[in-house]
Amino acid sequence: MSVELNHTIIHSRDNRESAGFFADLLGLEVGEEWGPFIPVVLANGVTLDFATIPEASITPQHYAFLISEAEFDAAFGRIQELGIAYYADPHLKFPGEINHNDGGRGVYFPDPSGHGLEIITRPYGG
Repeated sequence: MSVELNHTIIHSRDNRESAGFFADLLGLEVGEEWGPFIPVVLANGVTLDFATIPEASITPQHYAFLISEAEFDAAFGRIQELGIAYYADPHLKFPGEINHNDGGRGVYFPDPSGHGLEIITRPYGG
């Protein structure tokens, strides 16, 4: 049997806000509410299920997404248009910069609930 990630739950202050933010930045569709979840389906079929929980209970997580060069241009342009702080590194020491790790491009930025999002055009170590 092959093992695949099917879905994961992402805690958020407001599940609609977080799902919409994520989908808008990456050109994805927000799905229909299912119970307490607002889903966003990725190209490989994995579903991110955004769930509202009390803000004090949110533990910031890191989520990295491999995207094409064209998708990076679009998403990075949106980050800049919205005035979202972005960084070249996960430790937030290089604000206003992107990285070129492994010959690609990458950038780190926060989502509305404080999670660290990352978009990259090449997998690390590749």
